[in-house]
Amino acid sequence: QVQLVESGGGLVQAGGSLRLSCAASGRTFRSYAMAWFRQTPGKEREFVAAISSKGDSTAYADSVKGRFTISRGNVKTPVYLQMNSLKPEDTAVYYCATRTTLGAAGSLVGEYDYWGQGTQVTVSS
Repeated sequence: QVQLVESGGGLVQAGGSLRLSCAASGRTFRSYAMAWFRQTPGKEREFVAAISSKGDSTAYADSVKGRFTISRGNVKTPVYLQMNSLKPEDTAVYYCATRTTLGAAGSLVGEYDYWGQGTQVTVSS
């Protein structure tokens, strides 16, 4: 059974940091671009960051550029999201996602085929 499981979320004060991890099981995703998205109640899921299969190309939403860093890991934990200088507006459920076809690290929800269940990140002011 293919599964992505996010971890590392929690409650942090504004200006603090968190590191999210995405664990994979059931198959390897190292050949595919992966991404992080986030969602708040009543809003559509929004792009945060994406990374190519080899980790040599990344993309970020303007709202997180310079504060968040996406990186590749190993087979069991293929992607991370380091979040620094967190702001209250970063509060959301964060999801990791992966393509299962070759392609660029895009920013559209429809480009990704498998999703985790999400981890809550809450930033207090």
